[in-house]
Amino acid sequence: MKKTISLLIASLTLLSLSGCGKDEESSVSEAVTETTAAESETAEETTAETSDSAETTGQILLSAFHEEIENDPSITPEKLAEKLLSNSVIQFQGAQMPVEQGLLAGFGNTEITGFKEGVMFSPMIGSIPFVGYIFVLEEGSDPQAFVQTLLDNADPRWNICTEADEVIADNAGNTVFFVMCPGESE
Repeated sequence: MKKTISLLIASLTLLSLSGCGKDEESSVSEAVTETTAAESETAEETTAETSDSAETTGQILLSAFHEEIENDPSITPEKLAEKLLSNSVIQFQGAQMPVEQGLLAGFGNTEITGFKEGVMFSPMIGSIPFVGYIFVLEEGSDPQAFVQTLLDNADPRWNICTEADEVIADNAGNTVFFVMCPGESE
């Protein structure tokens, strides 16, 4: 009887772990490649493209980021994160919190440094593949190099049993936007 129960528990455990496996090939690498290729363009060209074809969650949030910065160049990262979380494309209860330089969710073992202020915004439920950041860089920093560092080190499978569909990063001056999220918007 004990062997049967032990075997049953072991089988159920194995079955539950297999649910986290990757069943089908995703388009994450394509989204990261496309985003990285877009980074070679100027910030104005990237903004123009995303404004014209804001179809995905990330593109909609990127457009909102640029719009908020344009409307209020002195907006704080906290206020900007709040405004992005209140966007109608966000279908979850979210929260934002300040972050310090070092290990950040979504970047594996790579320490993210080179910013003077940072805010993470994300869902309150950890099973949603979404994490966003607003960074304010030091004066004289290279925003494009910082954006490229974020893109190069982003891990769309940071969230155990889920995977983000798209990775987007861009800047408006010394303010940097980064998001990993589901691709489809409602």
